[in-house]
Amino acid sequence: MEPIKRIGLLTGGGDCPGLNAVIRAVTKTAINLHGIEVFGFLDGFKGLVNNNFTKLDLERVSGIAHTGGTILGTTNRDNPFRYYSVEDGKEIYSDESDRAIDNINCLGLDGLIVIGGDGSLNIAHLFSQKGVPIVGVPKTIDNDLSATEVTFGFYTAVNTASEALDKLHTTAESHHRVMVLEVMGRYAGWIALYAGLSGGADVILIPEIPYHLDSVIEKINYRYTQDKKFSIIVVAEGAKPNDGEMVVSKMVTGSHDPIRLGGIGQKLANDIEITTGIESRVTVLGHLQRGGGPIPYDRILSTRYGVAAVEQLVEGNSDVMVSLKDNVITSVPLVEAIREIRKVPVDSDIVLAAKALGISFGD
Repeated sequence: MEPIKRIGLLTGGGDCPGLNAVIRAVTKTAINLHGIEVFGFLDGFKGLVNNNFTKLDLERVSGIAHTGGTILGTTNRDNPFRYYSVEDGKEIYSDESDRAIDNINCLGLDGLIVIGGDGSLNIAHLFSQKGVPIVGVPKTIDNDLSATEVTFGFYTAVNTASEALDKLHTTAESHHRVMVLEVMGRYAGWIALYAGLSGGADVILIPEIPYHLDSVIEKINYRYTQDKKFSIIVVAEGAKPNDGEMVVSKMVTGSHDPIRLGGIGQKLANDIEITTGIESRVTVLGHLQRGGGPIPYDRILSTRYGVAAVEQLVEGNSDVMVSLKDNVITSVPLVEAIREIRKVPVDSDIVLAAKALGISFGD
């Protein structure tokens, strides 16, 4: 195998705390240990298609591990295999993957590291099938990639949601209200579960357990009998009533996952207020969960992933994703990483622990 001299790097999908720490780790490992040049494509796969890149050096990545966002920019659209554009006022889609591969070859890259969630890693896998040496890094605050125990960014998002719950407690108690906090997570309830447990929620509603409104009302009324005239509810954006569907806020053209969830918190608050007469308010945490610098755990995990990604390429491995198993960094085939969404097991010890504390899941 010829020694690797140049590698590419891009961040795809939504932004996430820890992205810059990965970029820093990849660049420093490549340069310091292996003398490899690193090129970062700007704005995800869009930069790969348009050959828009920057050379990363030690000075460029200095002091960025603690910062949020990504210095390379990102997008959750612009799939090179179904590239969106507008011509003469008409939306068209075209396969620009060969154009992207030409750019990789013209730069003389020996491999590409893709930092992203299931959408970006699906695209990465398609590139690997066309002969591009690829290593993926698992990124998503949703923690829903099945082939790793933890994705970086998750615990920072949980920390943000937990801090929000701490603040909502005081206003809920002061005004004798039901406060509903809607959090992200797409089709998995990890953020809601962990934040709800750490933030002292009375009700946690997740996609894996369709809720009965009567059960939620029962919990609120029971608290009133205990002279607790307020309640805190955490609801995942993908949660749904047992007799209904997930609430979709909009559809995004050109995205790998065009469905944007959102609005279940307002629906729930309205249903509670109409049924009980108790004043109910909703807070949608939204993109606050993606913003800000990563907590120390995510800085460290991101760094470990970045170092491992470079080593995978150097060792000649491709079509793999670096992964955390039993607190050890390893790798798994990309096809395994993108096979299915990792959802909360309804009989997991953390769900059972929450129920033991009296937290309702609306079931």
